[in-house]
Amino acid sequence: MTPNNLGGINMDYRERLRNVREDRDLTQAAVGALLNKSQQGYNHIEAGRAELKIEDLVKLCRFYNLSADYMIGLTDRPKSYK
Repeated sequence: MTPNNLGGINMDYRERLRNVREDRDLTQAAVGALLNKSQQGYNHIEAGRAELKIEDLVKLCRFYNLSADYMIGLTDRPKSYK
């Protein structure tokens, strides 16, 4: 199964990460700093050359106030982080 065909996932989570970041006018360097990564390190996550760790996903959900299921593409409805 591909990321776009996992039981209704419509979007690769990396695309969602990029879209959410860009919608908030944030740079890769700024988000990378939040995760204690360089701009290049965060770029590798968005580009698919590195995996997003669960603890980093949680940090992003808290930072953006968005649920994990939205961030990884399980739903297209943004929900607040709980």
